[in-house]
Amino acid sequence: MTDIYAERFSRVLDYIDQHLDRPLPIDELCRLACFSRFHFQRQFSTYVGMSVTRYVQQMRLRGASYQLVFNPQRRIIEIALEAGFENPESFTRAFKRSFGQTPSEFRERPAWEPWKRTMPQPQRMRETTMPVEIVEREEIRIAVLEHQGSPDQLFNSVTRFIDWRKSSGRSPVATRRTFGMVYSDPEQTPPEVFRFDICGEVQAPVAPNPQGVINKSIPAGRFARLRHLGSTDRIGESANILYREWLPLSGEELRDFPLIFHYIKRIPEVAEHEQVTDIYLPLK
Repeated sequence: MTDIYAERFSRVLDYIDQHLDRPLPIDELCRLACFSRFHFQRQFSTYVGMSVTRYVQQMRLRGASYQLVFNPQRRIIEIALEAGFENPESFTRAFKRSFGQTPSEFRERPAWEPWKRTMPQPQRMRETTMPVEIVEREEIRIAVLEHQGSPDQLFNSVTRFIDWRKSSGRSPVATRRTFGMVYSDPEQTPPEVFRFDICGEVQAPVAPNPQGVINKSIPAGRFARLRHLGSTDRIGESANILYREWLPLSGEELRDFPLIFHYIKRIPEVAEHEQVTDIYLPLK
């Protein structure tokens, strides 16, 4: 598909992300894509792999999934109405048809791997100008839950780390920073050896705990920083800008420390497309 088509559909997909909380008439999306209704629906299905109606519903169910797991105090009826369903029954039928679990089952024991396989990941045009800054950072003490295994199971580890945060009170999400440390590229690493640290800033050492959270630190030093906007499912594209485009021309050398994500705005506090993540590449 040509760049102009990719640009049109990226514009449509971004628009859908930003307006999932209201009706999205096909004619409105056709005008945005500069296609007739007949051609738009055919082209959209070819580009995304499903109809526009199905895609919009999947994205609403995706947002509902995050609310079910990461906002357990919210009632399912509230999440259903927010996702555009008239009642919990229709929400439950659509959710189970998509993910093989009812909303209650998913909340209790989410099956993330089949969930991820149902999610469309159409290619999007990325920003061509993404400024990279070199910054100095002081040492940061962190509490860490080490994840090893399939990236599709990462949310299970995130849930365990959230449990530790809530039960210990040592790293309150409202006042302490949240990080991720990436030891390998999930696209190039066998799932069983993929490693990722889920981290929260702390002011005092972490005591032994049932979740398995341990003490580590992010060392002081120089870092290249790049801001990623939107879904962290596409954060690899921004990381590649640092590794493949910026680093070879920079004259800089890498330090022996993992890539760091600083989650500034994160689901479920904001919608997926509103997420903000700073990526830090350690430099000598």
